[in-house]
Amino acid sequence: MNTFTMSLSLLLLLLVYSTQATHFFGTVMTYYPGDTHSDQPFVVNFRYKMNFHECNQSDIWGCFTYNCLQSTYILNVVEVVKKESSGEWCQTEGHMIKQYSSDAPFEVVLDGGNWIDGIVNGIVSWRAVALVELRNRSDTGKANSSPQTTIIPAVRVPSNCARDFVLLAFDPDGDVVKCRNGNESLSECNPCTPPSVLSLTPSCTLSFRPTDSSNEGPYAVQLVMEDFPRQNITLTQTDGTQTNLTTNNAIGKIPVQFVLRVDPPVPSCTKGLFLPLFLPPTPANGAQLYTPVGQTLEISIKAEATNSTISELLYSGPYTIFQNKTGPGEFILSWTPSESEAGESYPICYVVQALFGVVKYHSDLRCVIVTVENVYVAALSGRISFSLPFTADNVNSVIIQKIKEEVEKRGLPPDASLRLVRGDQVLTTTTAPSYG
Repeated sequence: MNTFTMSLSLLLLLLVYSTQATHFFGTVMTYYPGDTHSDQPFVVNFRYKMNFHECNQSDIWGCFTYNCLQSTYILNVVEVVKKESSGEWCQTEGHMIKQYSSDAPFEVVLDGGNWIDGIVNGIVSWRAVALVELRNRSDTGKANSSPQTTIIPAVRVPSNCARDFVLLAFDPDGDVVKCRNGNESLSECNPCTPPSVLSLTPSCTLSFRPTDSSNEGPYAVQLVMEDFPRQNITLTQTDGTQTNLTTNNAIGKIPVQFVLRVDPPVPSCTKGLFLPLFLPPTPANGAQLYTPVGQTLEISIKAEATNSTISELLYSGPYTIFQNKTGPGEFILSWTPSESEAGESYPICYVVQALFGVVKYHSDLRCVIVTVENVYVAALSGRISFSLPFTADNVNSVIIQKIKEEVEKRGLPPDASLRLVRGDQVLTTTTAPSYG
């Protein structure tokens, strides 16, 4: 009886594991170096997206190198970012803060079960790898930050329509970001079979060209995003070891994995008929937005599709974002960043989904990057004198800059933005630097 009970329990556990392990829709992992402390000097903020069929399915990022294992786990947050209304997929976000006793580079690995059933390009099991580089950079004087990006778990394109998916590729250090297909010899995917219906440029554009019905179905897309310095740099470890990198040497890498669904043909590939077309005031793809800590940022998104019905906005971003549908084809994404998110940049990507009966159509993929600014309150004593007339042009071009220079002398970081406010009206602003 005991043997039968144990065997039955084991069988149920295997069934549960199997159910979870065959519903993978991909992942994204990014990181920022955190504040240091004397006892555990190297802190890393990891943020990752997990994409499965159900919200209660998950897996754990692990490591195999010595330095990666020598860490102290501090925080983990797993929240629902977005669940597709039909129940096809659910994306959750995790946040880990870990401390390390060494700044030697290491890899973190997600190595679990299987992708969703029916993957056309023959990939069965998943494997994702991120390379974390904590050594001091000679150009920035600090540890490396990874490229920042995100993606929704599944994007759609009709088999008869060309489409370019321009992935968000932003780097906080100002590095050049490049993409490549996963390389099996580096154990970033297993096996590594790029979708035959897609071509990838180093600048992270995935191009789909029309194909026939034999190529319809879901594809597993497994990419690696790497950051390259804009000049030759030296990485210095605390033990004195130095490594020289040229502009052809990657500093770190992150995985970007998702599902591409190639659907049956659409009656017309013209955007705005069956396929949703973005309209103003929707931000342009790659737009850089700024918002202070504690202030709500609203992103207005509008689209039209005259021959189908726009049903929902599908998005990926910080888990504290929420959306409102304000009218037919009109949505607002709202986000109020917390103090713990200050100084970092956060990717937000979205598509608009339309229905024609039970058939789903997606708009283009659009992404923005939101930089969260620290808020500094400066009480200035004394006077700042100007010999210029107080005109609108002088306020915008000269006076606000003079004020910024003065408060920088008193401790304002040079990369901060400054707003001149009267009551609740913003008169003018200086903008924090952006990276191309």
